[in-house]
Amino acid sequence: MKLNKIFLGLLLYLGYTTALYAEEKPDDTVYFDPDFLELPNKDSVDLSQFENDEQLAGDYYVDIYVNTNLIGAKSLKFDKDSNNKLAPCLSLNDLKEFGIKVNDYPELQHSGSHCINLAAIPDAKSDFEFGSQRLYLSIPQIALDRNPRGYVDLANIDNGINALLLNYSYNGSKNYDRKNNDSDSTSHYVNLRPGINLGAWRLRNYTTWSSNNDQSGKWDTIYTYASRGINSIKSQLTLGDSVSPSMVFDSVPFRGAQLATDDDMSPESLHGYAPVVRGIARSNAQVTIRQNGYIIYQTEVAAGPFEITDLYPTGGSGDLHVTIKESNGSEQYQIVPFASLPVLQREGYFSYSVTGGEYRAYDNSIDKTKFGQFTLIYGLPYGITAYGGSQVSEHYQSYSIGAGQNLGRFGALSIDVTHANSTLSNDVKEKGQSYRFRYNKNINDIGTNIALAGYRYSTKGFYSLAEVFDGYRDTNYAPEIERRRNRGEITLSQNLGDSFGSISVGYINEDYWNSDRKTQSATVGYNNSWQGVSYSLNYTYNKNTNSYSYRSGSRSKSEDDHQLALSVSVPFSVFDDTFYYNFNSSSSSNSASTGSIGLSASQLNNRLNWSVQQGFTTRDQGTNGNMNASYKGQYGEVSGGSGYSKDSYNLYYGVNGSLVAHSGGLVLGQQLGETAALVEIPDAGDVPILNQAGVTTNNQGYALVPYVTAYRKNMIDIDTSALPENTEMDLSSRSVSPSRGALVKASFTANVGYRAIMLLTFTDGKPVPFGAQAIFNDNPQLNSMVGNDGEIYLSGLAENGNFIIQYNDKQQCQVNYNLAGISNYMGLYKTAAVCR
Repeated sequence: MKLNKIFLGLLLYLGYTTALYAEEKPDDTVYFDPDFLELPNKDSVDLSQFENDEQLAGDYYVDIYVNTNLIGAKSLKFDKDSNNKLAPCLSLNDLKEFGIKVNDYPELQHSGSHCINLAAIPDAKSDFEFGSQRLYLSIPQIALDRNPRGYVDLANIDNGINALLLNYSYNGSKNYDRKNNDSDSTSHYVNLRPGINLGAWRLRNYTTWSSNNDQSGKWDTIYTYASRGINSIKSQLTLGDSVSPSMVFDSVPFRGAQLATDDDMSPESLHGYAPVVRGIARSNAQVTIRQNGYIIYQTEVAAGPFEITDLYPTGGSGDLHVTIKESNGSEQYQIVPFASLPVLQREGYFSYSVTGGEYRAYDNSIDKTKFGQFTLIYGLPYGITAYGGSQVSEHYQSYSIGAGQNLGRFGALSIDVTHANSTLSNDVKEKGQSYRFRYNKNINDIGTNIALAGYRYSTKGFYSLAEVFDGYRDTNYAPEIERRRNRGEITLSQNLGDSFGSISVGYINEDYWNSDRKTQSATVGYNNSWQGVSYSLNYTYNKNTNSYSYRSGSRSKSEDDHQLALSVSVPFSVFDDTFYYNFNSSSSSNSASTGSIGLSASQLNNRLNWSVQQGFTTRDQGTNGNMNASYKGQYGEVSGGSGYSKDSYNLYYGVNGSLVAHSGGLVLGQQLGETAALVEIPDAGDVPILNQAGVTTNNQGYALVPYVTAYRKNMIDIDTSALPENTEMDLSSRSVSPSRGALVKASFTANVGYRAIMLLTFTDGKPVPFGAQAIFNDNPQLNSMVGNDGEIYLSGLAENGNFIIQYNDKQQCQVNYNLAGISNYMGLYKTAAVCR
């Protein structure tokens, strides 16, 4: 039996009022006198369930706790036990999901019943708190699997539904030169990520298109592959275009096959990593990010410091090359390191990868050389992890071996050496070694995090696989490839305390064997807030040293750029919305100083974000300004803006979202990310999803929930506070545990229709008795119970119809109703009807 919320409220109210007429018995039970209830046949009314503080048997959606730990929520059937108390009907699969060793207790299964006998586990107990809808299971520790926190049984992972998927984004800009119309420019960038889900298989493609005044439309396919998880060995099989793992060797793009450990299948996994890109724009600027030669991201930013945190992972590694194109056409360049430490494995655990195929370079003139790669990382005793691997091809053989050590309070480090034998395109043979040191440390006592510290030295004869393969081309021209000799990098952050903010430092230094070029880049940032006012101070330094020929010989030329930026944001409230005053100022050793003031806000439950900004520039470059906005809705996100400077006007605009075709139809939504959920609430439109800005169900009752975490329990919650007036839901939360790349379905039921409170009477004018059942034969979900004085609350009704009232065990009558022409308050109708 399902009890709606208002009926529960009526019961609580009755429990309070009838307590005024209850008397306490010597055995601590409470007796309710039926004479105080206006019922036609008081003697036939059973109120014992209220006397003994009991509740009705039925289905309840409950939070489940095992030894005080919340492990999930689901709908369970509750029956009366031998003490006339509600007890859960649990299955063996339920207990397995809760982490209980069911195989150790064969007596759990009742004969002829699907409900287990919890008493088969000594000292195991269940306690149902009806008021809070919580089920507490007390299970002896010996009966529990020793699973780490966050464990999800891979047997319960959901591969989702079959579907066609498309993530898309478009960004465009138009720049108008105020001095020379012939210099007007236009650029477009399209990012498409289509896919197919079929059972456990995922087919994915990543394609981009870009064009500008200097280049007609150009298509690039970054990858096309099919993959699936193999849960039994906690691995992913990939067929097609991908990149090899970067734990031992630098990642290599390939077309072929790969079988590799998927660490996300284990509780102590590392999630996909993409760095935060920070920089300083001197004006309204276009930021383009390239990795391994491909444009993977493009957006417009306002003058001042910016931060990009939503990069879509492309897999593997490869430094990010960032181009900041200012409104006057000038460009800044910076490199963001993209790498990670090898995973330290627990004793006895390992991860591996086996890769085979052909080299897939960005330049089509490069030969598609076949190669194979194998890597293994294994956890040894005493916190040591050994790792190594090999790369083999016709022109190249390399072998790597290394070790990582968990040093406890001193952090973690790894040291490895790679030996390579290379045959270059001119048939010259080389051999050499590369030595690498990496370190990671969190100093919790003083709030320091050394996210990455590394140093690499390569001998003159060492070549990486990509450096050798890039030399084999089908053209006579082969550009000289810079071979790195030394590379040092560090990323550090320091928490200065609750009132003093935090500081971050980054540094990278590189030089090369066959080039005099040297690069240095450093960043220092300080962030803090005071009474809601946030402020930051950022410094960046870039140095690029190149040699050039002069009459008297070779000389070097050094290009240094120092930038300093200050940013302040002051919040204030208007009605229920929060707005921000923003101030930004930046100076550069190679260009004019800039400053701006502006106003920004996030409104409509974070669906609408907008800002306006007015700026100034020194060195007689005049003023500048911009305004921009973005809106997240049911069908995606749109953005746009405009700006001006002394020399130009510019417009920029964009749209992104997703499209899913499945057995129930076509659904549009926001970008999905790698793994997503499809909410299904049949015929319930405009139902909002909690904590998902702009995500609501369409007219068919479907909604796409993006960025669900693979191999984890994810709660999908309905925002019941914003339900349409004609919609009610008994259950508002579902748990899903998807595999990687899955589109899992989270199904809900809703009562969609009229809501009414009816006063029901018999033909003689007497009210229908308390406890009588309202039965809808065509839709049992609408069934309800009559409260005191013949009143009943019903939801999901048609405008007119009928239902059966059953009372005094077997007696019945029929109610015909018609809500047409009746006024309502906030969607709630109140009327009277006769039961005949």
